[in-house]
Amino acid sequence: MADPADVVLLERIDEHIAIVTLNRPEKRHAVNGDVARRLDAIVKQTEADSSVWVVVLTSSGGPTFCAGADLAEVSAGRAADLSTPDGGFGGFVESKRNKPWIAAVHGSALGGGLEFSLACDLRVVGENSVLGLPEVKRGLIAGAGGIYRLPRQIPRAIALEMIAVGEPIDAARAFALGLVNAVVPDGEVLKTALDYARKIAANAPLSVRESLAIARAAQETPESGSIRAMHAALERLVRSDDFQEGPRAFVEKRAPRWSGR
Repeated sequence: MADPADVVLLERIDEHIAIVTLNRPEKRHAVNGDVARRLDAIVKQTEADSSVWVVVLTSSGGPTFCAGADLAEVSAGRAADLSTPDGGFGGFVESKRNKPWIAAVHGSALGGGLEFSLACDLRVVGENSVLGLPEVKRGLIAGAGGIYRLPRQIPRAIALEMIAVGEPIDAARAFALGLVNAVVPDGEVLKTALDYARKIAANAPLSVRESLAIARAAQETPESGSIRAMHAALERLVRSDDFQEGPRAFVEKRAPRWSGR
């Protein structure tokens, strides 16, 4: 019997970057109970590890980034296993994450695969990738966040078209719509995602997390609420070591040495 830990791999790259790899190529990286539980545990592990500042989510190969739900599991009556209490579908799409996550997508990202990438902060896709929410073609809905995250990411009319028609779009159109950050040759997807991760990891981690927390909530938060959150974040940052380190490094004409404290 395969080790359940093998279905999602966790690897450390550089000092502050982790790579999380979906690893069920024979099932197009579809989500079963083992994937959901393992990914839930990895999210909690990387959140608790103060030395991890950025996480990249990818898959181990094949023509599909993630096929979404493993329909064999659903048909066997195990649909509930595909979610966790804290993480929602796949143990991921509803998880509480303060640290930035970057999706490195090669191949198709349809249904739950697109929803995984929408739950990340940045998205890098291969030039041959297609992205879509085909759930209505199967009598379902994009219930892992797609039906509310997609309209926040791209123009409303296009999002409603993708949701109601169920047809995918190619990588070039996804980039033109602002759905992804970069489109690159398929073999350069992970490298490009790691380039983004290294640029983020070069910044003060507390500043990144505080900034992202406010930015993530900006669309559904009144401006007065964002202002309050911003001032609270500034008060926390002022008390941090890194708040002193940034100006000091600038004056001393050297790269800052962030502690994350």
